Amino acid sequence: MNHTWIKFLPHFVRTRLDGRHILQKVIANTGWLFLDQMLRMAVGLFVTVWVARYLGPEGFGILNYAIAFVALFSAFATMGLNSIVVRSIVNEPASTNETLGAAFVLKLFGGLCSLILAYTIISFMRPADTTTNWMVVIISAGMVFQAFDTIDLWFQSQLRSKYTVYAKNLAFLLASLGKIGLIIIKAPIIAFAWIGLFEVIGGSFGLIIAYRVNGHTLWQWRTNLNQAKKLLNDSWPLILSGLAIYIQAKIDHVMLGEMIGLDEVGQYSVAMRLIEVFGFMPIIICSSVGPSVTEAKALDEGMYYERLLNIYRLMFILFLVISVPVFIFSTPIVVTLFGADYRPAGELLAIFSIRLFFANFGVARSLFITNEGLFRYALITAVIGAAVNIALNYILIPVYASVGAVLSTILSFAATTFLVDVFYWRAKRNFWTMCRATVTPWQLKLR
Repeated sequence: MNHTWIKFLPHFVRTRLDGRHILQKVIANTGWLFLDQMLRMAVGLFVTVWVARYLGPEGFGILNYAIAFVALFSAFATMGLNSIVVRSIVNEPASTNETLGAAFVLKLFGGLCSLILAYTIISFMRPADTTTNWMVVIISAGMVFQAFDTIDLWFQSQLRSKYTVYAKNLAFLLASLGKIGLIIIKAPIIAFAWIGLFEVIGGSFGLIIAYRVNGHTLWQWRTNLNQAKKLLNDSWPLILSGLAIYIQAKIDHVMLGEMIGLDEVGQYSVAMRLIEVFGFMPIIICSSVGPSVTEAKALDEGMYYERLLNIYRLMFILFLVISVPVFIFSTPIVVTLFGADYRPAGELLAIFSIRLFFANFGVARSLFITNEGLFRYALITAVIGAAVNIALNYILIPVYASVGAVLSTILSFAATTFLVDVFYWRAKRNFWTMCRATVTPWQLKLR
């Protein structure tokens, strides 16, 4: 495959890539995923600001409450299959159609279960809130159509993610234009839930077309019960881990809405949306340096921990560079973007900036977890994090409202990223490596 982008690189880089076709595909694939995230971040923030101004804190709170509530069940929709299916296709290409067919059926079943669970529980929790109930049903219907994301797993296995980027981003851009149109015509809040569903459906159709362009159809897939059992046997720990992670990430929206009010959810959502803008940076950095860490693990234990130490130092420096300005200028940032109605979110954003410390280290720590094969340990830490977040929300939200929710999520991240490692012998050295990085950032060595 001819990668025309190579000719735009410096000569010394081109010479290193010349003839290394697999590496070229990996770099190109990563580049497409990076562009995807950048586009979604930029356009998404712009549209979010417009939508938040239009709906106001209470309306924006209702929308984000519904989105967060549905997200609690997302682990059942994905069934923890994504990485497992990609691995299976790469290792057993002859069974690709059976693997894709089994994954599609499992995801479709999981999506239907998620829809039923979400509707049943929200009806019980808020029986008189018709608007929220309908929004939860509409948004959760999108999880059924996410079964078609199985096609994306094939593109990932072939290092052709650009087709997914085409399909998903076209739907994303059309949905973004749709949201702007809804604001112009002064549409009701429930219309924004419908737009979200149409984006998922549009992305699914785009994937089907892209798959067909590449010479394949869904009719080639075969549903094999044994293959489905095999996939499910590998994925169930990831389902539980995903459930715990989603609970830790989203339960604060739901508990805040139930215990204080949806206006508070609106303020909280604005602060979180702004802090999440910076979340892609450590992911990209760790994706880039990940292979070098794995290589060091195979060669020398000392080199392995030295590279981890420098990655943690880099994460700490990144935290300082971003969080200090955000902390100082949080209120002007919020008021300038979202308007005076969201001024309380400025205080929340300032506190949220502290979460970047644990978020950055958590992403880097995943390199340690992966290279040590501590996936069951990761499941345990995720469950602990979810439990800590729920318990602290119950204690702090009634007293401090949104501030309590922010403090709860920060403390839960601290527990899962740092404190738990103290009590597990295989993770203690990593704990001290992270601690050392926070007090020696100036000793960063990039190699």
